[in-house]
Amino acid sequence: MSGDVNGLHHVGHIVRSMNEAIELYRRLGFSVSAPVHPVLPGAAEAFGVANAHVHFPGGFVELVAVIGDGSHLPAGTRPIPLEVPEERRAGLEAAIRVTVANIAAFAERFEGVHIMIADTRDLDGVAARLTAGDVHHGGVHAVQRPVETGAGISMEPARYLEISDPALAPGRVPEGRIGFAENLLGGASPAPVDHPNGATGLAECVLCVDDATLPEVKRRYATYFEGPAGMGQTGVTVVAASALGEMLPGERPAALPAFVAYAVTVRDVAATERLLLGNGVPVARTTDGEAFVPAGAALGTAIVFRQEGTGDSRL
Repeated sequence: MSGDVNGLHHVGHIVRSMNEAIELYRRLGFSVSAPVHPVLPGAAEAFGVANAHVHFPGGFVELVAVIGDGSHLPAGTRPIPLEVPEERRAGLEAAIRVTVANIAAFAERFEGVHIMIADTRDLDGVAARLTAGDVHHGGVHAVQRPVETGAGISMEPARYLEISDPALAPGRVPEGRIGFAENLLGGASPAPVDHPNGATGLAECVLCVDDATLPEVKRRYATYFEGPAGMGQTGVTVVAASALGEMLPGERPAALPAFVAYAVTVRDVAATERLLLGNGVPVARTTDGEAFVPAGAALGTAIVFRQEGTGDSRL
């Protein structure tokens, strides 16, 4: 791909019950990692958010739920100890609380996809380009993220940047949370994942907006991704609310603006459809004839299953 973006890094599906979400995603035919949650040194209780992942080569779907006390932890959740110098602990706790507030606000707005992160190999270049384009962002941050390897969970270094709307809380834009992430080389290799539904990759994310704001949102996203061609290569599609039903028949946005769908590629879409129907999951058709699970049956987001090799962006 040209430019500084290499497609989607991940999408984040905000859910109210991690147990329900994991059970659903397994019925959809995805292999889901065991959920994890952060633990600060010496802390008696878990706090923050729990995460589980559906991994593909080069990308993933993240399931995210706010956790309360230990009694609300999803079954099988693994603690991930956070190593932080004492002088940075207060700052880390504050950052986690901001994240929790954002995730809780997303879940209150509606259950579904609220996070879309693009992949890049040059995060510093992206930051410089956005700054030059007068796009507000929170700068580059270094983190450790859990990666399932053949030897278990490994905490691997990554860096990210979040775009911000000046009128909203840090790390927020009207549709949720968007940004860029860069995986750093040299860590352990993720364990290969074989999904029963044959899923091979994360292909596209669909943003639905009010008709009146469509030109402005397209302009904004073209600035983020170096023009319409960059948006297509990233896998981002922006659609007006009046046209959503033509793209995904029967679908209606829970709010505007909102990420209403994402697409994954599969090895054999006919086999995927048989698995879904066999698991009691309803299947509809896009106007291009692709199979999708309606948002009402997938915790607020439509999931499109696309035959591998037919193109990255067709919705």
